Amino acid sequence: MNMEESLQKLLHQLEERLLQPEVRHSPRELAKLLADEFVEFGSSGQIFDKQSIIKALANEPVVRISLIDFKILLLSQDAVLVTYRAIFFNGEGEPARYSLRSSIWKQVGNSWQMVFHQGTPISDS
Repeated sequence: MNMEESLQKLLHQLEERLLQPEVRHSPRELAKLLADEFVEFGSSGQIFDKQSIIKALANEPVVRISLIDFKILLLSQDAVLVTYRAIFFNGEGEPARYSLRSSIWKQVGNSWQMVFHQGTPISDS
């Protein structure tokens, strides 16, 4: 596996962690994964900073989310653009809604933190 493939695998794992309810509801875990200067343009149209997204996610209902079509684009040695489609499942386990997602991750020491995220609702897969 080359360096880019390893980085893609790592960032895929980090994006999946951010979709897990136990991480989404944990201010401590989110604080590690989100950069202090984090900004999100949410699919709701709201703009969040690090503290406001941590507060919003703490009260979010548990929902199952999967990601597909995961890609990365190296922006520099320590910055990467991630894109994918998210599928949100209803209580019966059926796809209920979809969004296009993009994130920018930066390397901080030996770890990676998300600096920017955007979710754009789409009508279907």
